Amino acid sequence: MKKLINDPANYVDEVVEGMCLMHPEIYTVDGDTSRVLRRTTAAESKVGVISGGGFGHLPLFAGYIGEGLLDACAIGDVFASSDMNPMLESVRIANTGKGVLCVVGNYGGDRMNFDMTSEMAELEDIVTAKVIVADDVASAGPEEASKRRGVGGLVYVFKIAGAATAAGQSLEEATATTQRASDNCRSIGVALSSCIVPQAGKATFEIADDEVELGMGIHGEPGVWRGKIKPVNDLVDEMIDYILKDMPLGASDRVSILVNGLGATPIEELYLVFRRAKELLEKQGITIALPMVGNYATSMEMAGASITIMKLDDELESLLGAPADCPFWRNLK
Repeated sequence: MKKLINDPANYVDEVVEGMCLMHPEIYTVDGDTSRVLRRTTAAESKVGVISGGGFGHLPLFAGYIGEGLLDACAIGDVFASSDMNPMLESVRIANTGKGVLCVVGNYGGDRMNFDMTSEMAELEDIVTAKVIVADDVASAGPEEASKRRGVGGLVYVFKIAGAATAAGQSLEEATATTQRASDNCRSIGVALSSCIVPQAGKATFEIADDEVELGMGIHGEPGVWRGKIKPVNDLVDEMIDYILKDMPLGASDRVSILVNGLGATPIEELYLVFRRAKELLEKQGITIALPMVGNYATSMEMAGASITIMKLDDELESLLGAPADCPFWRNLK
C-alpha cells in the first residue's frame, strides 16, 4: 500500500479535519460522535436535507454540503455505513421545524440505519422523509430495479433536493420532486483497476493489467462482464446502450449527462468518454443540457469511469441550474 496517510485508523477523521481547515466557511464538524459534517452557516426556516454513507467516495456524500445542497451528512468509515447515532444527529442539526429529507444510497446498511433514524426522530417530534437512490443499471434488471445500487445518480439527487428545499418547497413537495429526479437517473460504470481501503492495506479485488470490467460497483461489486480492454468508443457504446435500453429516450427529450471519474483516471480520458457519449445521444436527437465531466463520485484510487444520465423536465432543469455553493459544485446566483 502506497498512500499519503498517517495511521489508517485515523484516516477518515483526519481527512474531514483537513476539509474543515481548507473550507471553514462551508464545513464544520458537529455532534457528540464527531462523525457529522454540517454547513458552517446553517440554513433557516426550510426543510432540511441530509445524507450519510461510507467514506472513500469524495466528494460523494460529505463533500456535497453547502448552500443549495445538503445541510449535514453522517460519515462512516471507508466503504462502511455510518451508524444510526451520527444520522440522528444530522437530522437534529438540519431540522428547522419543517421536517428533514434523507437522501439515501440503496445499500443495506444505509437503509437500515436511516430507517431506525427516522423512527427515533419521530419520537422527538421531527418529521422525516426518505428518497432511496437506486440508479445502477448493471446491478439488477428492470424487474428488480429496487435492488439496484445508488451510484452517480446520488450527485444529481443531492442537487435537486437541495435546490427544491432552498426554493421553499414543503417536505411533501420536496420529497416528490427529489423522488422524480431519482427515478429519472440511470448509471453504469467501468473499472480498470482496484482501490485499496487504508485499513485493509491491500487491493479490494484483482484485475489483470489488460482487463476491464463493465458494470463494477463503487465498492468493487461484480459487474456484468470482465474481458480484455477495448477502445473507449466501444466501451461507451455499450454503456450508453445499457442505459437507453433501461430508460428509452427520443428526439423530444432533454437530459443532463455526468461523466464521472472513479479516482485515478485522467481527466483527459473522461473527456473522451463524454465526446463519444454526446455523439451517440445527439445522433438520436436527444438534447444535452448542463453536462458535467470530472470526479464527482469516486472509489479511492480506482481507475475507471461512470456515466449517469438524468432525464430532465422544466422543473428539474431549473433546479439543476439553481445556485449552489460547495467546493465541488458551484452554480453562481
